[in-house]
Amino acid sequence: MLLLALKVVARAPELYQEPRGAAPPPFWIRGLLVLTCTGVSFAHGSNDGQKGMGLIMLILIGVVPTAYALNRAMPDTATAPFVRTSTYVAQALDRQAAGQTATDPRRVIGEYLRTRQANPAVVPALSQLAKDIRTQVAQYGSLRRLPQETVQNVRNDMYLAAETIRRFGKDSSFTFSQADTDLLKLYRTELDGATRFIPTWVKISVAVALGLGTMVGWKRIVVTVGEKIGKSHLTYAQGASAELVAATTIAAADIYGLPVSTTQVLSSGVAGTMAAGRSGLQSATVRNLLMAWVLTLPAAILLSGSLFWIFTHLF
Repeated sequence: MLLLALKVVARAPELYQEPRGAAPPPFWIRGLLVLTCTGVSFAHGSNDGQKGMGLIMLILIGVVPTAYALNRAMPDTATAPFVRTSTYVAQALDRQAAGQTATDPRRVIGEYLRTRQANPAVVPALSQLAKDIRTQVAQYGSLRRLPQETVQNVRNDMYLAAETIRRFGKDSSFTFSQADTDLLKLYRTELDGATRFIPTWVKISVAVALGLGTMVGWKRIVVTVGEKIGKSHLTYAQGASAELVAATTIAAADIYGLPVSTTQVLSSGVAGTMAAGRSGLQSATVRNLLMAWVLTLPAAILLSGSLFWIFTHLF
């Protein structure tokens, strides 16, 4: 649709012709392509960068949990507001609990998150958890000063509390006033800031790795996308249209947390421009792409499940 609209608006014939020889395209076309390429690059890095950062953080938390289970880079000045918010949340939950108590708050909340079945003990359990978190943080003055032996327990408590508050938003069994709802949201944001964080060096490392990987392996991708999807070579207008759609789609998926593949989105966009340009599609390439997309998920599930079964029996 974008390519067809472009044909109506921009009538420059060089936009719709295959590149010929080594001569570069006109300057304004190069500027257009640099702009759309930059959009794809930024969206691609933002989307795929999450996977790399997530994997690295899983490894860091698993190998050195005392250093990366909590965000020890949080400034000490954030401790007092956090303790104050924890106190207000505990008071609000106590009012909601109306005198009820929970003897084992972690078990109660764990059961609620696992079964998603509401029970009267959840609210007092969350209140007790908020008090425990407040006490532990206030005792040492900041997350940075928490003893190593208590870090994992504090992180688990924060995670349980944050997930319970998130679940409250989807559970009609619990009703809070607007003021208490806003307070719980603020508390969850502060809890996430302490447990769901990525150090700057991890972000830079993933960005550099993605950039270097693209610089090394770009040629096969360019040849496949530019020459092997359609029966004719990609034109400048087709490339710009596909890239603009890909950048927008991937960025939207990034914002809303949707799992998409950059390659799938861009390849599909190119296929759409080939169909709109009536140049036709190479059935073999399209068939291989479709088979790869369909088979990747079940194959990955089967392989990972088999490896897990083997490891659990061997070790």
